[in-house]
Parts: sequence; C-alpha cells; structure tokens
Amino acid sequence: MKTIGLIAGMGKLPRVIARDARERGYRVVAVMLEPVADDEKLEGAVDILERINVGKLGRIFEALKKNGVTEAVMAGKVPKELVYKSRVTPDLRAMRLLWSLKDRSDDTVLLALTRELEKEGIRLLDTTTFCGDILVAAGALTRKEPTKSQWKDIEFGFRMSKELGRLDIGQTVVVKDLAVMAVEAIEGTDKAIKRGGRLANGGAVVVKTAKPRQDMRFDVPVAGLSTIHAMIEAEASVLALEAGKTILLDGQKVKAEAAEAGIAIVGCSFK
Repeated sequence: MKTIGLIAGMGKLPRVIARDARERGYRVVAVMLEPVADDEKLEGAVDILERINVGKLGRIFEALKKNGVTEAVMAGKVPKELVYKSRVTPDLRAMRLLWSLKDRSDDTVLLALTRELEKEGIRLLDTTTFCGDILVAAGALTRKEPTKSQWKDIEFGFRMSKELGRLDIGQTVVVKDLAVMAVEAIEGTDKAIKRGGRLANGGAVVVKTAKPRQDMRFDVPVAGLSTIHAMIEAEASVLALEAGKTILLDGQKVKAEAAEAGIAIVGCSFK
C-alpha cells in the first residue's frame, strides 16, 4: 500500500484530501499542526494521526519519516499571526530555518520548509493532487450573475489581486466602483472581507486569485462557507474566484447560502 503524508493546518481541506487519498488506496499519515488544526476534522479520516506543535520542525520530520513517508501534501492554513501572539515555540531546527531567511513572506517560509523536507527525503506534492475535482470552473457558479459595472470591478480587482500576490502579501482584494476598499494581509481573507465591506458600505466585490507564479504545492487559494459568511456580514454582493487555481470547499452549500443571500459567485480569468 502506498503511503502519503499530510501536513495539516486549519480548515476542512486536510480532511477532503485525506478522504480522497484513502479512496485511491493510500495509507494516510497525518501530522496535525497544533494549535491550529482541528482534531474532529481528521479523526477517522486518516490511518495515523500525530499531534505536533507547528514550531517543532524536528518532531514533524521525525513523525513523517518513522511512518515511512517519502511523499507528502501540505493543506490547511497556518496563520502567521501565531508567531506574533507567542503561541508557537520554535525548536532549534525551526529557529535555524527562520534565521536563514531573507524575509518572512509566505513564499520564502514555505519554500524553505519544502527544501528542509527534501533534505529528509520527503517530496512535497501539489496540494491539488488529491482535490483537483474541486477547483473552481470558469463561468457563473450561481444563478445570479454580476452586473456590467460589477464585471468592471471584477476585472479591476483581478489585476489588483494579482499584483498583491506578486508582492506575496495576500490573495484577496475587496473593491467597489473601481476603488480598492481592502487588501488581505496577515489577518486573512475573512477579516479583510469584513473590513472592506464596512468601508464600502454594502455592495462590495470580493476577488480572490492565485499568485502570478503560484506554487501549487502550498498556499493554494481556498474559498468556502466562512468566505460566504464573512461576505454576508459585510453585505458584499459578488465573489470572483480565479478559475482553475482556486479550491472551493463545500461547493453545494456555498452556492446555496450565496443564492439565499443574493450573492453572485463566478469563476474567472483575465490575461
């Protein structure tokens, strides 16, 4: 039986990947990163579950290697704000890695982590290896579609979001009337949506894209029920997701709740 390692952060994506991998005949060895990952979402969905603090790189690598992992998938967000809230105590391996970095942007940290995994004989696979069927398709995902003026906001927001990604700051922008209301940074998508929605005073357009040179092994953009709930609170009107590059979790529920709230969802891409 083939073995796949799962390095699991917060949210439902790790469970989705675990289930898909097991259906394909893989033995799934999961490292649940504390304090962010959710026990309930992984319990019963994997073959082996190790709970390790996100700052203990040495223990994470040891857990994967002792269980015969040579290929792994990384899934689920690990908020960088944890570092600034002193909820993570790095071990010596993690400290060495952090000290070696030119900066602490997402790509810099995750590429360094990928190289450390490779040193241990563990190859990181694309996140979409086990969830490619839930990537957003192009076109309208809800019966309600954006208006002409909203499509202008979508195209404008798409360009702004790509630039945000190029700078490795975030993946989401909130726009209205061709003006940026908010950009996602360390606080994450949902808080950015709520902040932008307040400033827009209703009717905002939320655009989420991959980075221009997105590494599909990590930090793949994800939308789900929490995205819609944040938009409802912000009284936002449209959610635009980059087609073929964004994972949509709980798709049917997302579309149903969006329809009930009068929110349009589209998958799009612009050159």
